[in-house]
Amino acid sequence: MNPAMLWATCTRVLQQLKGDPRSIGLILVVPAVLLALVYWLYQNEALAPGQPRTFDRVGLMMLGIFPFVVMFLVTSITMLRERTSGTLERLLTTPLHRADLLFGYALAFSIMAALQALVATATAYWIFGLKIAGNAGWVVLISVLTAVLGVALGLLCSAFATTEFQAVQFMPVVVIPQILLCGLFVARDQMNGVLEAISNVLPLSYAVDGLQEVAAHSNPTSALLVDLVVIAAFVVAGLLFSSLTLRRQTA
Repeated sequence: MNPAMLWATCTRVLQQLKGDPRSIGLILVVPAVLLALVYWLYQNEALAPGQPRTFDRVGLMMLGIFPFVVMFLVTSITMLRERTSGTLERLLTTPLHRADLLFGYALAFSIMAALQALVATATAYWIFGLKIAGNAGWVVLISVLTAVLGVALGLLCSAFATTEFQAVQFMPVVVIPQILLCGLFVARDQMNGVLEAISNVLPLSYAVDGLQEVAAHSNPTSALLVDLVVIAAFVVAGLLFSSLTLRRQTA
């Protein structure tokens, strides 16, 4: 990869996002707003003395799930626009290497993902008083990783859509099953054997497992580190498979 070309691609994508207030709002504002809805949903629950709030469990999980969903949606639609407008094809006819192009996109959206994670986590801690045993830094790291995972899968799925509507149709196929089986609603070890086996190969499951580890332990555990490595591996795999969908049309 050429660092200069990679950064040039990243800068171009960020400039495009700068001119799209709706995408910026979707990335930075919507997760915090959805987190507020989760907080208000449990605001009036009756708790016995010393009993933890439901929000401290569910809200924490949302810090991994919301970024994943939002970045998948934004990335898949943005990349699809690049493909259908001819911009991507024109770029691929230049000396720009497809790795510089792909990782430039990933870097740009990863920067936005980091900002998104900081805003959402700050909202959870400072406004809604999220209380867990672990350090908030680990929560931010997992949120960023899951958002980047959404970027990688969004880049991949955009290759199989020809319209924005088709890109959105990948949500029920790629995103919703992961939300249902990640352990948010039912603990994974309490699912039937088939569903548990499926959940074991879905990356969002490891994000939720990692957040649960942070919630339960004040210091990082070996299980948390394994979860982080698995999520990172899925990100790399997603980007590598995405690179296979980029083809230089002319010399």
